[in-house]
Amino acid sequence: MVRVVFPQHLLSVTGGEREVAVEADNFRELLEALEARFPGSREPLAKSAAAVDGQIYQDAFLEPLEPGSEVFFMQRIEGG
Repeated sequence: MVRVVFPQHLLSVTGGEREVAVEADNFRELLEALEARFPGSREPLAKSAAAVDGQIYQDAFLEPLEPGSEVFFMQRIEGG
């Protein structure tokens, strides 16, 4: 299981849920699982940066996720 934490700006797509536990081996599976749980969430999540245990990833959708990892989605800031 992976612990996923959503910031304030994504709570509208998660129905107000701030944290969930998801079974996923990589980012692609994580996005699929979150889309199944929160329909319409895939696009806003895919446009966000993600930090896995403090390491920031933006486009590494096949990056492996270790069981027990914590994934934090965040607003991507362009050009700053």
